[in-house]
Amino acid sequence: MSPEQYVQDKAAKSGSSFYYAFSFLPPPRRAAITAFYAFCREVDDVVDETLDASVAATKLAWWRKEAAQAFAGQPQHPVMRALLPHCAAFDIRLDHLNAVIDGCQMDLEQTRYLDYPGLQRYCHLVAGVVGEVASGIFGRSQAQTIAYAHKLGQAMQLTNIIRDVGDDARRGRIYLPISELQQFDVKAHEILLRSKPWGYSERFSALMKFQTQRAHQLYDEAFALLPEADRKAQKPGLMMANIYRALLREIELEGFRVLEQRISLTPLRKVWIAMRTNWTGR
Repeated sequence: MSPEQYVQDKAAKSGSSFYYAFSFLPPPRRAAITAFYAFCREVDDVVDETLDASVAATKLAWWRKEAAQAFAGQPQHPVMRALLPHCAAFDIRLDHLNAVIDGCQMDLEQTRYLDYPGLQRYCHLVAGVVGEVASGIFGRSQAQTIAYAHKLGQAMQLTNIIRDVGDDARRGRIYLPISELQQFDVKAHEILLRSKPWGYSERFSALMKFQTQRAHQLYDEAFALLPEADRKAQKPGLMMANIYRALLREIELEGFRVLEQRISLTPLRKVWIAMRTNWTGR
């Protein structure tokens, strides 16, 4: 299997909303974003699929070494062999890859976040930096587009966190800031147990409404930052944003029942949102 086929398969098997936007890109940009996305999936899977934290740490250390060797001209892994040819053209730097690894490292080292600024740091590494790289691959001519991409990445990561409260609890993780759990009188053990009678209390609903309002505000702020000159080039990012925001609204309609299920959109609905965004440009 060629490196290009490897990353294509990795992206396709993920079932991610990102994949639906890739198909609208011209081949060179599509190849670059697919390879970069496959890298992100590889390092993220290290944390999610490795039960032993010490083994996961060793694997992340291996990825740091592999990324450095790749930028030194000696890529070994199919992902790095597929990604490296695009790095110069789209300004993908080693520090970008290390930032993503740093974010995954945080998942190994902490399962709680004291406050929102602490969570923002995590979101910056695993989503803001990813947004910056993606916006460069899509094509940007304005510096402000980077600020748009960072904020959009943060909004999408918060959407992931809201969707995955139950899944994360199964792994012993709570990304919702402790200070905000205290603000709404929601106990950590209530989330970790994911059970009634307190699982879907009014307190929990109020907490989740607060989280979704913040995410919606970030989407609005991100869209306001996007320069008109780069709007056409950034359509793939807008497609992903619209899919994620539709998911956020679906979670709201479902009454934030995220503890025992993973709410999602159908593939057909994702395709429709992507196509509509491509037609309207918004």
